[in-house]
Amino acid sequence: MKIVQPYTPKEIMTIMAAREIKNGDIVFSGTGISMLAAMAAKNINAPDSVIFFETGAIDSLLEELPFAVADPRIMYWAASNSRLTDSFATMQNKITGDKVIAILGAAQIDIHGNLNTTCIGDYFSPEIRFSGSGGGCDVASFVPRCIAFMQHEKRKFVKKLDYLTSPGRLGGENKRQEAGLPPGGVTAVVTNLGVMRFEKSTGKMYLDKFYPNSTPQIILENTEFHMDVSKATQADPPTKIELKILREDCDPQRLILD
Repeated sequence: MKIVQPYTPKEIMTIMAAREIKNGDIVFSGTGISMLAAMAAKNINAPDSVIFFETGAIDSLLEELPFAVADPRIMYWAASNSRLTDSFATMQNKITGDKVIAILGAAQIDIHGNLNTTCIGDYFSPEIRFSGSGGGCDVASFVPRCIAFMQHEKRKFVKKLDYLTSPGRLGGENKRQEAGLPPGGVTAVVTNLGVMRFEKSTGKMYLDKFYPNSTPQIILENTEFHMDVSKATQADPPTKIELKILREDCDPQRLILD
């Protein structure tokens, strides 16, 4: 008999991503579920985190969930309303150290955390053309910690990207540093099935947590490349308090959760 969980896949993904954000973190947020995760963290476990957007708003009050990073609501009671260049300067500022964390989405990811948001198929004659990098390449290149949101499917967790848009660990080991990039890139991958991280020595993805409705075997069956699952443990499910705040304070209109 199928067990009905008291939360949806979007809800557990949002909470798992929110738990990655710590007090004092400076969160570079995009639109959609990444924005909701940032808001959830600030309302639940990281009240002293600072959210900023590529459109220039820094530390907004965010009484309502904005539709997008250009929504005027992201400017409400912001500490600063600046511009794109200042936002990216904040992202790359060495003074912030390892406090900056970004949340990204992608069409494909490989075992080293490299991302594709450009196209499926040949670049010059693609099956699907996406929006491209935007600021994704800059974020993955310079931000020390990134969370990637993904649906866990073989067509997304691939052996080889159709196009490298944003660098993770490139070919693994020290390839990122050899390319002149600082340490960073995707450090956690949050999906509808579990949470993945990366080995320091090899740069390869491994399974850290699987959800109560999932298993390591299910995750392997939905991944094109082989992933180490030997250290995986079951994630703590969202608590009643986390779900209450997420549903009633962060997204009461269910703009993202539905």
